[in-house]
Amino acid sequence: MAVVRPFMALRPLPELAERVSSPPYDVLSREEAEKLAKDNPYSFLHVERAEIDLEENIDPYNEAVYQKARENFMKMKEKKILIKDGKECYYIYRERMGDRVQTGLVALVSIDDYLNGVVKRHEHTLSEKEEDRVKHMDYCDAHTSPVFLAYKADERLKNLLKMWIERKTPVYDFTSEDGVSHSVWVIEDVEVMKEITEIFKEIPALYIADGHHRAAASVALGLRRRESLKNYSGKEGFNYFLAVIVPHDELYIMPYNRVVRDLNGYSEEGFIQKVKEKFTLEEVGVTPFEPKEKHTFGMYLKGKWYKIKAKEGTFDSSDPIGCLDVSILQDNLLKPILGIENPRTDKRIEFVGGIRGTKELEEKVNKGMAVAFSLYPTSIEEIFAVADFGGIMPPKSTWFEPKLRSGIFVHEID
Repeated sequence: MAVVRPFMALRPLPELAERVSSPPYDVLSREEAEKLAKDNPYSFLHVERAEIDLEENIDPYNEAVYQKARENFMKMKEKKILIKDGKECYYIYRERMGDRVQTGLVALVSIDDYLNGVVKRHEHTLSEKEEDRVKHMDYCDAHTSPVFLAYKADERLKNLLKMWIERKTPVYDFTSEDGVSHSVWVIEDVEVMKEITEIFKEIPALYIADGHHRAAASVALGLRRRESLKNYSGKEGFNYFLAVIVPHDELYIMPYNRVVRDLNGYSEEGFIQKVKEKFTLEEVGVTPFEPKEKHTFGMYLKGKWYKIKAKEGTFDSSDPIGCLDVSILQDNLLKPILGIENPRTDKRIEFVGGIRGTKELEEKVNKGMAVAFSLYPTSIEEIFAVADFGGIMPPKSTWFEPKLRSGIFVHEID
């Protein structure tokens, strides 16, 4: 049973929504964030990546960054760039990327559901990054960007949201710089909101698709505030986190590819011979190879692309984690051959989101990296299987598109 509730969103004026909205804080480098926010004082990146308004070499975890985020956030409220709704509402957030459409419900989700396992995880978090988000939210006293949650599609909920969309005019309707269109509807009808809340009571689990650090940080902050306020009622904003909840059959997952800096002492020929021990290998030429089936990988080495496929017996098909392509590559090649023991911390490996394309893999290798691998995307069913099993996927297993924009919905904690 999932506990969700409506809330009073702090959100931009309709005429400023496009300029306020920004990509998530964690998909941009500082340079990319600076470029996007340049000449746009309304960009929410001034809150989410406040270091862009400070000296160039400042540590992003410096206290001054959190102070600047709070200052910029307060200014956006004072100048009425962001205005708080006068009553609690649910919101519908629809994104369209080409032919793909995903429609999510924007709501608050109980931190207790995270603690008791109703909200299921499939990734570890890094303590440094988690604490960064705790401080950011604590200074701003707000959940400044939503957690991306998935649920096993419920037709009643999908139909209810569809009906509302057909009846109402969106409050926002714009296209962002990446070509994705964004539309938002406000659900203020009390009876419809009650129905949505009741439907979620019959949904057994919510799954974190993207935003594990945001979710963990929201929970950590909530627990700290509970500790400091012994007689809390449970209704305070810190008992919840901000989320966009999307049905599983509307999600689009792209691969998360890998690039490694060196061949761990092997010659090109020696490396290929080692790969052949666990994979079949076929040279496919200079055209980037994008796998079309599970357990198949592309490998780019010395200007050539190869198709490699895991041999029978190299993985346990009954193991929901071990049979993932990211696990097969890690367990049979990256670790034993290239010496990547811990991909979470090893500086010799880089991860390239599928949205950046296989051409970026070529560019990185042509500019000095040693070898790149293109993967077949992890499926949402595989994510659910791992989460239901209580397992943890290898790092950088999934890349969801389109990304949720920041700045469209903010939840003030108190």
